[in-house]
Amino acid sequence: MIVMVFTCATNLLVLAIPIYLFQISDRVLTSRSLDTLWMLTVVIVGAVVLNAVFDAVRRFILMRTAVQCAAKLGAPILSAAARASLHSNGKEYQTLGDLQQMRAFLTSGTLLSMLDVPFAPLFIFGIFLVHPHLGSIVIITAIGLLVIAMINQKLTEKPFATANLHLGRANVHLDSMSRNSQIINALAMIPEAVQIWGRDTAASLTAQVRAQDRNIVAAAFSKAFRLLTQVAMLGWGAYLAIQGEITGGMVIAASIIAGRALQPIEGAIEGWNQFSLSRSAFARISALLKASPLNFERLVLPNPQGRLDVERLLYVPEGTKRVVLNALSFSLKAGDSLAIIGDSGAGKTTLGKMLVGSILPTSGAVRLDLMDLRNWDQRQFGLNIGYLPQDVQLFPGTIKDNIARMRPEADDGDIYEAARLADVHEMIASLPQGYETIVAADGSPLSGGQKQRIALARAFFGNPRLIVLDEPNSNLDTAGDAALARAIEHAKSKGITVVTITQKPTILGSVDKIMVLSQGSIALFGQRREVLKSLAERSKGNRLGGQPG
Repeated sequence: MIVMVFTCATNLLVLAIPIYLFQISDRVLTSRSLDTLWMLTVVIVGAVVLNAVFDAVRRFILMRTAVQCAAKLGAPILSAAARASLHSNGKEYQTLGDLQQMRAFLTSGTLLSMLDVPFAPLFIFGIFLVHPHLGSIVIITAIGLLVIAMINQKLTEKPFATANLHLGRANVHLDSMSRNSQIINALAMIPEAVQIWGRDTAASLTAQVRAQDRNIVAAAFSKAFRLLTQVAMLGWGAYLAIQGEITGGMVIAASIIAGRALQPIEGAIEGWNQFSLSRSAFARISALLKASPLNFERLVLPNPQGRLDVERLLYVPEGTKRVVLNALSFSLKAGDSLAIIGDSGAGKTTLGKMLVGSILPTSGAVRLDLMDLRNWDQRQFGLNIGYLPQDVQLFPGTIKDNIARMRPEADDGDIYEAARLADVHEMIASLPQGYETIVAADGSPLSGGQKQRIALARAFFGNPRLIVLDEPNSNLDTAGDAALARAIEHAKSKGITVVTITQKPTILGSVDKIMVLSQGSIALFGQRREVLKSLAERSKGNRLGGQPG
């Protein structure tokens, strides 16, 4: 609103120059009055200075609005993108680029031209007051420019959309290259990776050039149309002046006002590409924020005790018909420990992700203390669970920061307690810088096993009530396996519910219950001794059945 007030003042003060020229031509030169000239000059100089000041003020306001918009929306967009990336390939992170596109548009000349367009009828009305013929010329030109703008939109809409689609794919592949740089270099896949990126980039650039070519042609037509209008205004105005219907000063003033009336329309046409991109960016930002579950406030419940209930859990990945998990149901009391075993592809990792809310089930529910995970406040839920994924990743920072989940306000005592529970304090103490050891994005200088044990301590941080460990001993040696077993015993002594997904039998002696998954269904579930006995009997029966009679 404030910007429109200054825009209105700026457009009204623009009339000062044509009025000044009109007065000089038709009054000062005929009366030869210096007093009138001085008075008019002082007034017009003041109007011009005010026009410049008001124009600068509205630009200052738009610039600060753009910065404020980026500052306020940056965190919500990144949070929503992080949440949405659980169910996609991470393309939502590109929405931050959309925010930068919107910021650039708010400070661009295209937006200023669009703000000036509503005042074009005022200028056209002023030209009509000079002479209807001149006003008609401007109206015809304005209609012609609007037609060019509409044609330009139709011709460039599809190529720009295609360019954005391929650019998004190229960016996703570029991000994949950065995350898999070691594999790409080790397996000599650089040419293939570059080729895939280049294919999408080339398609994006080709579509963008096609759209820009059409945009340039439309801009050239609009510019030529506007300049011819200036010629027509001056030529026909001169004819009317010769006929005695208007004065020479009126001709000059009308020509300047016509230029001012048509300039915003032409500017809007030239900047249509930027407007189109910004409109698409705004649509993507709005869709992401509206769909994000983080925008819905949840009741803050009492911290959970750790009871876990899984009710008829079914999961079919979107776009497929393959049933990964089929009607799983089981319960764990607070403080129970469960090991999930089974063949590769049985659905163990998928189940682990569902237990921590990383994947939503197709049907059924996972409940923590009787409340569906989808109805927990996301922050509160995250503070009360621990998760060690199969693919361990640490954040750039110190070991201390990683254990504390990058929380600057974390208490040193809580960090030490998490390291103690995970039985990694001794390992950290053996490092030259201890807890202050800097970890790079790829986890160096830590080994795979050390990374896994640091991530285990991160899972124990903050006194969680439910911990899910996915292949926690995949990179561990014998000492690491023993430390992991002690960590599970620590968790049991603290009343923490622990779910461990494993392929190694060494950890089975540390749990209360065992679940065997087979092709997405529960084949066996019960107390450790009973399940191990059943597995032993099955193994014995298979051996006997395989002997020749």
